[in-house]
Amino acid sequence: MSKITIPVWVVNGDNDRMVPTQNSYDLANRILGAKLTIYPHAGHGAIFQYHEDFVNKVLEFLK
Repeated sequence: MSKITIPVWVVNGDNDRMVPTQNSYDLANRILGAKLTIYPHAGHGAIFQYHEDFVNKVLEFLK
């Protein structure tokens, strides 16, 4: 992971049963400069539960 040099954004919910939230913290910490967003009160579908915020953030990330 330390060799990844492209921008990385890790997104998860704070109550994801498929991808435990702690794994997202670990992944973001292993990739230098990675951005991490954890949505509160959200599961595996956090990007759908918070779609308006997610779309705004993804457009900013892709600029």
